[in-house]
Parts: sequence; C-alpha cells; structure tokens
Amino acid sequence: MQEDLLAYVPSENALQGRVILVTGAAAGMGKAIATACAQYGATVVMLDKEVRRAEETYDAIVNAGYPQPAIYPLDMQGATAKDYYDLAENIHAQLGRLDGVMLNAAWLGSFTPINHYDTELWSKMIMVNLHANFLLTRACLPFLLEAADPAIVYASHESNKAYYGAFGVAKAGMEAFCDILAAEHDEPSHFLRVNTVDTNAIRTGMRTLNFPGENPNSVARPEALVAPYLFYLGADAGKRTGEHAVFARQPADARWAGEASAA
Repeated sequence: MQEDLLAYVPSENALQGRVILVTGAAAGMGKAIATACAQYGATVVMLDKEVRRAEETYDAIVNAGYPQPAIYPLDMQGATAKDYYDLAENIHAQLGRLDGVMLNAAWLGSFTPINHYDTELWSKMIMVNLHANFLLTRACLPFLLEAADPAIVYASHESNKAYYGAFGVAKAGMEAFCDILAAEHDEPSHFLRVNTVDTNAIRTGMRTLNFPGENPNSVARPEALVAPYLFYLGADAGKRTGEHAVFARQPADARWAGEASAA
C-alpha cells in the first residue's frame, strides 16, 4: 500500500556514502528532504537561488552532526544547458559520484484562466517547472548511470485543474517525462529508478502565497511527509520504478516516526 510509505523509516545510515542533489533545498519541502537525507547519511548538494536560506539549511545540517552538505547557487529560470552540465561535472569532480536527484523546485506564479494568461509568464513557468528539470536530468544522467543504485524522484502535484495554467501543464508534462525516463532505464544493464511522489497539501511559503485565505497551521508540515521521498531515493526501493505515489491530505498535526527517532 502506498499509504504505508508515509510511515517508512530507513535504517540508520541507509543513505551513507550517497551523494544526492536536491533542487529547491533552501526551504519548504526541499529543506525537509535535504535534512532527512543528511540525517540518514547522505552528502546533500543543495541547489537553490536563495543563498541565504540555503546557508541556514546548511548550518542546521552541520549543527545536527550530519555529513557536510554543499550549496550550489542556481536560478532555474535563467540557467542554460551549459550551467547544468557545469553543475553535474562539478559534483562529480568534487564529490566523485552522484547517486540521486530529487526534483523538488517549483514555482506557481498565479492562478489565471488561459484566455488571460500572460505569454511571458507562461514561458517562465514552463521553464522553471518543466524544461529546467529536463536540462538538469539530461546533464546528470551519465553520472547517475555510473552509480550502483541510482534514483530520480520528482515532487509531483495533481494540477490539471482550472486556472492552474502553465503550472498544471508543466506538472503533467513532468509526470510523462518520468514515465518515459523510467521505461527507458528499466533494464539491469542501465537501471535507473524513477518515481514521483504527490504528498498533497504541504505547509510551505509557496502554498501560503497562493492560498492566502487558508490557515497555514491547518496544513501538514513538510517534515512529516518526507518518508516516501527517502524510500524511493534509497536501496529499500529496489527495482520499484515508474510509480506515482499519491497520498490523501494529511492532518495538520501529522508527525513522521523518523522525527521522533532523531529527537
């Protein structure tokens, strides 16, 4: 059962020795995932444009005694293909490997009906939420395929709804992208685990900005919902690939068992 993944707790040091790239790692869900990966032994590369907040996450990880992470400043709205190739090559040169990529970064500019959609905004939304993920994945693939147990996990969200516009199109496109990627790498000789996770509503800054009438404290914290991401990023997931894990909205006071073990 997919719901069981919310209760998953890795064994101690389950991700030890792995290098995992997390996009949008400075805050929100990305911060929670990056911290949890480090908690279980991974060296995390935090990609984000918000350097100050990334540094705060870096300090929290180091102060907790987890493996020292790395910060890679990058704005996915304006980055070029070369920027992503440079990123992948730098990770491999500095850390010697790349075992996982967590595609978490996202941007929802506005809720707008199609007939009023600004074309420049549309282009920016598609770039951040779809095309940038392709560029990053394409650059990282050669190094991922060198790893013994490589994984890509995408933070999905059901968005094919009225007024979601380019965000909804990009999210649907990424679901298809992950399906294609999983199907192309499901053979033992070049296996790559590719899965998507939709944890439903999360208490993040982006959600607060886009749902101003909602009480933020009525939404589950990111830290309570990291378990499915950890599962698919680690060896416990085995050859499970091409899955779309979708969860019901969790209560605001939800707590992950791994939080208690880390306290």
